[in-house]
Parts: sequence; C-alpha cells; structure tokens
Amino acid sequence: MGVVRMPNVASWSAQFDAQQRENLTDLLEDGQVLLFSDLRFELSNEERQLLSPSTADGSSKNISFDPQSKRISGSALTGVQLEVLRAMMARFVEQCTGFLQRMLPEYAGALQTRLTSFRPLAVEGRDTSDRKNDTRLHVDAFASRPNQGQRILRVFCNLNPDGKPRTWLVGEPFESYAQHLLPYVRKQWPLEAAVLHRLGITKQRRTAYDHCMLQLHDHGKLSETYQRESPRTRIDFPAGSTWICFTDQVLHAALGGQYMLEQTFFLPPTAMRHPERSPLRTLERLTGRSLL
Repeated sequence: MGVVRMPNVASWSAQFDAQQRENLTDLLEDGQVLLFSDLRFELSNEERQLLSPSTADGSSKNISFDPQSKRISGSALTGVQLEVLRAMMARFVEQCTGFLQRMLPEYAGALQTRLTSFRPLAVEGRDTSDRKNDTRLHVDAFASRPNQGQRILRVFCNLNPDGKPRTWLVGEPFESYAQHLLPYVRKQWPLEAAVLHRLGITKQRRTAYDHCMLQLHDHGKLSETYQRESPRTRIDFPAGSTWICFTDQVLHAALGGQYMLEQTFFLPPTAMRHPERSPLRTLERLTGRSLL
C-alpha cells in the first residue's frame, strides 16, 4: 500500500480523459492513496481567521457539518463567524463533489454525500483512549453509525497556514490485516444488533459486516504487538495538498498536523469497478459466509 502522486492537477474543475478515469478508479479500489500535491483549497481572508483552535468548542476534536441540514456541531463560533464557517464547509462539499464526479464518473450516481469535518486542533497531545486514538493504525468503522457494507471514500485537504505537513502512517493491505486479526473477532450475540438499535446506541442495525469491521478496528488498535510490529510507511502530506482514499480499506494513522478539511462519501460495493476488492466481499470470502 502507498501513495500515488498525481502531478499537474491544481484545479477543482480539472478534467480527466477516459484512460485516466479508469486508472484512478483502479488505484483507489486497490487500496492506494491518491495525492494531489498542487490541489489547494483556497481560503478568503475571513476564512483564514477560522484557522485557530478557538474555533472548536473544546469538547469535540472535530467540527462537523451536515450538507443536508446545514447544521454545524462542535464549534464555539456564533453569529457572522459561524456563517463564514458554514459557507466555507458548504463550498468544500461542492468542490469535492464536482471533482469526484469528473474523476470517477462511474460512481457519480451512487455516491452519497455524508458529513464534512473541519479539524482545527493539533493531532499531537490529544488525551484519549487507545480505542479512540487515531495515531494508532486502523481502518475506519463506526460504532454508532453502521454503514452496512458501504464503502467510505474520503477527501482530505491540509489547510495549514505555516507550511506544516499532515503526517500519516499507511499500513499493510486490508486482506493481510483481516487475516491477522479475524481469529480474535467474536461472533455477534443473538439479538445484539436489535437491542443496540432499540436502545439508540446505533442509528441503524449493525450487520455482521459492521460488527466484524468494528472488532477488527478495536483489536488492531488495542494490540500493542500489532501497533509495534505491523508493516507501515510514513507519509507527509504537504500544506496545500489534497489526498483521497477508501479509509475502510487503507490502514492509516494520523501522527501530526493541524487544520484540515475532510469530506466523507459512502459508496455501495455494487457501484465499484471491482466489487470483489471491497472489505465486505474480502471478509465474506475469508469467513465463508454472508455478512449482510
């Protein structure tokens, strides 16, 4: 696994020919990270004032924006400043969506726009449990928001005004990770998914796939041996750069950086060029059973 650098793309309205679109789709589905070093999300003077830890409310590590309701959570801002933040995040959604529609047209009708995240706090120095610690290698899995087999495609932009990179570790291929940790995954208890949903702990039913992915996420993060000995590559994403990957497939850890925008999309595996590469189909093949 690693990073594929995409030169000569410096505009959110960039066009891609048929061969480029096919190649980029294959790279993403193979679990690569696409890095656009020159693709900058430009900020206005008013928006640059948002690059401060005080933008966050102090209780949330991220500021979230719901593109459907336009609701913002996790921010301490009010009044005009809050509206500047809302407009900035809405513009980021629009630019990401248009860019992906041109780059990955096969996905266009199936991509579902999810939450937008602004991260004004430094990665370094956060006090959190190992299970929630994103400096430890993991794939994304949601405890309260099961995605029921859908892919998690994310667009990241490093906004750092001081030229500091966003530093990641990228780990081994997903299948190797799953093979290593599947023996530690317990089976779902009878009625477990129904009870969690009824109690409001999950927003929808946690499928066998969601359960398996969450167990892999937790066992991987909590294993000191895995965190110490598993393969990994360090990557510095430059200030002003954009990168894209399937974070349910790419093992990653955020080691450092401050000021980032992130846009999440869901994609059903049936919309992929190679659905057999999805975590859902990989886990079904490894376990020998349906997980939905």
